[in-house]
Amino acid sequence: MRAIIPVAGVGTRLRPHTYTLPKVLLNVAGKPIIGHILDRVIKYGFDEATIVIGYLGEKIKDYVLANYSIRVDFVEQEEPLGLGHAIYLSRHTVSRDPVLIILGDTVFDVDLGTAAKSEYTVLGVKEVENPKRFGVAETSEGFITRLVEKPEHPTSRLAIVGIYYIKRPQLLIECLKDLIKQNIRTKGEFQLTDALQLMLDRGEKMTPFPVEGWYDCGKPETLLATNRHLLENQTTAVSRAEVVVQPPVFISPKAAVKHSVIGPYATIAESATVENSIIRNSIISEGSTVTDALLEESIVGNNAIVRGMYKRVNIGEASELEFY
Repeated sequence: MRAIIPVAGVGTRLRPHTYTLPKVLLNVAGKPIIGHILDRVIKYGFDEATIVIGYLGEKIKDYVLANYSIRVDFVEQEEPLGLGHAIYLSRHTVSRDPVLIILGDTVFDVDLGTAAKSEYTVLGVKEVENPKRFGVAETSEGFITRLVEKPEHPTSRLAIVGIYYIKRPQLLIECLKDLIKQNIRTKGEFQLTDALQLMLDRGEKMTPFPVEGWYDCGKPETLLATNRHLLENQTTAVSRAEVVVQPPVFISPKAAVKHSVIGPYATIAESATVENSIIRNSIISEGSTVTDALLEESIVGNNAIVRGMYKRVNIGEASELEFY
């Protein structure tokens, strides 16, 4: 079984971190976002993947090839022309067998095996307060009847949340081809939602798949929320000499931490150094250094340095902050 994972986005809402690192390589609960997604895909029996890369794509490629043995095809999206365009670029990797499309900036806590057993195309959905921000599904008698991308006047609160199990991928490719050939865009891009609506128009049956465990990683506050959720579901106990650990936390075995209080909800990544500090509800990324600080709701980027602080920070890679 094959999964398609689009990860070509720039991640502007997560700057300054995404100036130098793709969004999907940001660390949550001790692992890059793309790592959590691949772990779930592999767990449910998917043995092939197509990863659509773009911005800083070589870094994503290097991480995946170094850490996973699953067969992977990398496809480059050179222009940001939308999710539908990204999937269309992957058409040469798609056979007639069903395919899973799973967005690369969101961590899901769902049973993908249930979706894969359906006799119909399945779309992951969740009821939301503001459906204008999403593709929206209308349903009747257990089937999806209409799909609209970011409607101005939504008639449903069921948002499409980024999991799509496509039973007839060749039909999807045909619909995407028609959108691109006719230059049919929504919000300036070729939308996957519009292609799925064409599939409905051509007789494809689709059912909604309720997704409660849907964790967005697109903004600093949601990245920290996802970090909290993943930490809560980890079972490994953490203890360190000269460190007070208030679980749940992740502390890399390769991190140097001493004379500090860590947690709850703190991630200390590989090669990070934390001394004489209190870290709560924060992510301290690879190679970074925090000393004499109290940090809450903070993200410290790779190889950044923070000294002497009682604040909330969001500091990017190789930056330095000192407070005395």
